[in-house]
Amino acid sequence: MLTNLIFGSNYSIVQYIAARGVQPFGLNVIRVGVTTVLLWLLIFFVPHKPGIRREHIGRMLVCALTGIVINQLLFIKGLTLTLSMHASLLMLVTPVFVTVTAAWLIKESLNIYKLVGLAAGIGGAVMLVLLKENTAAHNGGSNILLGNMLIVINAISYAFYFVLVKPLMEVYHPFHVIRWMFTLGLIFVLPIGWGEFAAIEWQTLQVMGYAALAFIVIGATFLAYLFNLYGIAKLGASIAGAYIYTQPFFASIIAIFILDETLSLYKIIAALLIIAGVVLVNKKV
Repeated sequence: MLTNLIFGSNYSIVQYIAARGVQPFGLNVIRVGVTTVLLWLLIFFVPHKPGIRREHIGRMLVCALTGIVINQLLFIKGLTLTLSMHASLLMLVTPVFVTVTAAWLIKESLNIYKLVGLAAGIGGAVMLVLLKENTAAHNGGSNILLGNMLIVINAISYAFYFVLVKPLMEVYHPFHVIRWMFTLGLIFVLPIGWGEFAAIEWQTLQVMGYAALAFIVIGATFLAYLFNLYGIAKLGASIAGAYIYTQPFFASIIAIFILDETLSLYKIIAALLIIAGVVLVNKKV
């Protein structure tokens, strides 16, 4: 629950810091860079062999590209263009895309529940993507259509990562896999985001800006990943994964009070379609 409270808060806080001159790709240099250092420091507390087997290097690299580079860059960029509520609801479509990806890559079967669920989930996502809204009062929303599309592509990328990383998690310690995901991802994120990172005017951030930056980097990246792994270890992936439904609730409450966003019937219908879709694609038969 704490993991998803952090993630839910992150939607509004990213928009807060973006409005103060920290551009999305520059923010990702900080996020991925600092988290990579912290994950390597963690090896002193959770010791295990640091290397990667030769046969796993290719898969590890693809996982880094889909789970860190494309995922993180498009998520932050999309979030700065759309609204917090849209982004948090669209991220719920990830389990739907995981089902599609698993059916394609590892030939998992599709039953009637999954097919109806796919239609409902994707239908709800399309409703949100195409939603036009008055954004004059919001910190975000400068290009909702493009932002929503980037969030959806990010969710598809993460779905590929989710399916591809599973064999690695069975061979290596989860901390080890995530450490290498961020390390390899940093190699790509650094040149892409260096220009925006170098353009940050640090003196203008002030105390609240630095606090928001610390929350995004330490809380919503490093600690949230660790809390999520702990939850999966203690509760199992299915139960821990079900808590993703709380993210839009937290994100919406915070966005209403901090960013002055509005909750409309259209968004509620889209949310119900997405949630119904996720429930159906995960239904046991």
